[in-house]
Order: sequence, then structure tokens, then C-alpha cells
Amino acid sequence: MSDSPGSVLLTDWYQLTMLQAYFDEGMAETAVFECFVRSLPPGRDFLIAAGLEQLLAYVETLRFAPEELDWLASQHRFKPAFLDYLRDFRFRGDIDAMPEGTLFYPNEPILRVTAPIAQAQLIESRLINLVHFQTVVASKAVRCTLAAPGKRLVDFGFRRTHGGEAGLMAARACYLAGYDGTATVQAGMRFGIPVFGTMAHSYVEAHATEVEAFERFARSQPDNVVFLIDTYDTEAAAHKVAALAPRLAQQGIRIGSVRLDSGDLAAHARAVRAILDEAGQHGIGIFCSGNLDEDELRGLLAAGAPIDGFGVGTRVDTSCDSPYLDCVYKLQEYAGTARRKRSAGKATWPGRKQVYRCYAVDGRFEHDVVALLDEPPPAGVPLLQSSMRQGQRVSEAVPLAQSRDHVAAQLSRLPATRPYRVEISPALQALAQQLDREEH
Repeated sequence: MSDSPGSVLLTDWYQLTMLQAYFDEGMAETAVFECFVRSLPPGRDFLIAAGLEQLLAYVETLRFAPEELDWLASQHRFKPAFLDYLRDFRFRGDIDAMPEGTLFYPNEPILRVTAPIAQAQLIESRLINLVHFQTVVASKAVRCTLAAPGKRLVDFGFRRTHGGEAGLMAARACYLAGYDGTATVQAGMRFGIPVFGTMAHSYVEAHATEVEAFERFARSQPDNVVFLIDTYDTEAAAHKVAALAPRLAQQGIRIGSVRLDSGDLAAHARAVRAILDEAGQHGIGIFCSGNLDEDELRGLLAAGAPIDGFGVGTRVDTSCDSPYLDCVYKLQEYAGTARRKRSAGKATWPGRKQVYRCYAVDGRFEHDVVALLDEPPPAGVPLLQSSMRQGQRVSEAVPLAQSRDHVAAQLSRLPATRPYRVEISPALQALAQQLDREEH
């Protein structure tokens, strides 16, 4: 199943009014735009670039459908000649980007678009929409990965995300960040993410007794036996599970885990663990869910709670503490001339740039350098790589599992000291100063 990039009208109105003006003026020279984040939100030491695959699918298939052009014509805002021009509109430019899963920092371009200005301009809104959301979620989810090493993490957030596409992309971003799977079924089909699920309280309530609900579920799902035990009395249910386990074992059915979803999770987990162990059921794991994020996970594990895995949903899939980034897409060059925005607090570094990652002798990140593309490169590994040339991908799509491994490899090389240093090359600083001296 392929990704659905959506209508070209998933954009802002001003993109189209600017395109009309560019068309009227005959402006078609090459423009260079870069996407970057101005600053880190509170509580973040780094961000994870995500959403590139969906962006490439979008620009590769960008078309104005006949019914979309008819609707635009009905608005009486666009000239017939311009609408005729849009009938054959295609993205024929280049995209250089950090591979998905790359850790990055403020003021570092995570992708660069080089194309005739109308093509580069039109994709701005959807580009930010696709890249920003997954970057937000992945950058939150990876904090859970770091807070609970060795624990199973499953994305439980679909029902609380802001729309269906958001739920799918959140599941993808969480898996990229190191989760073991998701409860979102279509994410399994579309992205190959392992799918997990247990039962709801309604299933337990629909039966006459808890034991009946547990036993019937086990027989229906003998290879996926996870019981939700906090519908009524958590500890009482744990005793029932301990008594039921030997009977099920005689039928060749093994209980994998019990799930806790409410109350004092640490206290309940300790009590349930003691009940199961006393009955000799050491192999039954404990899985917890319920408004968790990295802070909750860190607290539970610091308290020694005997929990084997977590379902993490609402707080991560909505990135509740920092639900957005100051993510922007800015013109850095037009018609061969560097451009620089100078607004207070929003000035940009001009020109085409590359980001170089420099490593310490122990292999950890030491610092990054943002430099002009045409200046002698500093010692370091360039992070922006060719993704698209003349509107065509340069290679097959990178498997999500490979990008996930890329994240894990970088996490093992995180620097021990904070904050991380990002240098702006002297040549880039000099170009910015030169542009600041020019009259506009």
C-alpha cells in the first residue's frame, strides 16, 4: 500500500497568489530554500529529522487535478493563462536532505530545495506540514526510548491524535524513534511496523465474570494472551490470573502478560508481581499504560517498579509538552544571488549550506559546523545528502527499519556534555554581514 500524499490544494492560499504574481512577472529563475528549526523547545537536547519519505512522495506526484483547476477558476482570483500553466505544473527540482532519523540541532538546514522559484515556493506549506509533524513526534518519542532502555514500548496514541493521517504518521515516527510497535493496524500494513493489542475494559465487563472473560479471550487468542486486570480490583484479578494460568497451560496456552492501565502503577505492579511470583508464575510479564511519557517512565523505573513494557500514547503522539517546533522554510538564494531575511529575532543565514558533523576521538558527537556549500569543507561528515534530482528520486526509498537503526546508532554516540555546540563558519558569517550592508 503506497502513501497518499494528498491534494496539491493542501496548501496555503498565499502560495497560489504568489505563483500568479511570479507568472505575471515572468520570474522563473532558480531559487534555493532551506528548512530548519530556529530553536529547541524546553526539555529537548536534540531533534530527529523525520517525514522525508512522505515529502518525496508528495513532490514526485504533485499535480493539479482538473476538478481542482475548475474550483480555482470559480474563485475568480486567477487569470486563465495562469490556470493553463498550472495544468502541466510539475516539480522538476532537486532536494538534498538529512537522511530520516538523523539527529540535528537549531539553525541546521535539514533539507534544501533547489528549483525554479514557483516550484520551490508551492511545496512550502505541505513540506513543513509533513516534516514538522513527524519530527515533533519522533523527537518526543525518542525521549521515551532513552528513559526506558530494554523495555518494550508500543504506540497507543491513534485515538487521541488530531486526525487519521496524524495517527498513522505518529505510529511511524514512534517506530523510527525506537518503539517496538504500534496498536494502529493500518500502520502495520502500510509501514511494516509490528502490531500489538490486548483487550478493553468493555470486553471484561461484557462477560459475567473476569475469569470467564480471561479464559475465553485466551482460547480465542492463544498466541497473544495479555489480560487487562484493572477493570474492578487489580490485585484480586492478579490472583485469578495466577489460578487460571495452570489450567490454560494444560491446554497449551501460555499467558504472556497482564496489563495495568490505572491507579498507582508502581504500587500495583509491585503487588501484582508479588502475587504472580508467589504462585510460581514468574514468566508472566507486566505491561502498563495510561497517560505515560518519558517523565512518567523515568519515575516508574527509578522507583523500581517491576514493569516489562509500556503502551505510550496521548502525551507522545500529541507531544503535549511541546506540540510544535519553530520550523521554517526560507529563501536563501534567488537567481544566483544569496538572500537573507533580517527580521528581528528571525534573521536567516544566507546562501546554500551544508552541515558537517565532527566527532571526538571516542566516536561521540563533538560539534557541528554549518558552512556554505561552495567553501572548503571543514573536517567532518556532511549530513545533507542528495535525495531528488530533476524531480526524480536518486535511489529507492530507504526502508523504515534502516532509518530506525540509524537513530539507534546515533543515540549511542550522543555527547556527554550539554548544550551541544553548533558553529557557523567564518565565510557564512562574512556573507551575512555583507548582505546586511546592502540596501534593499
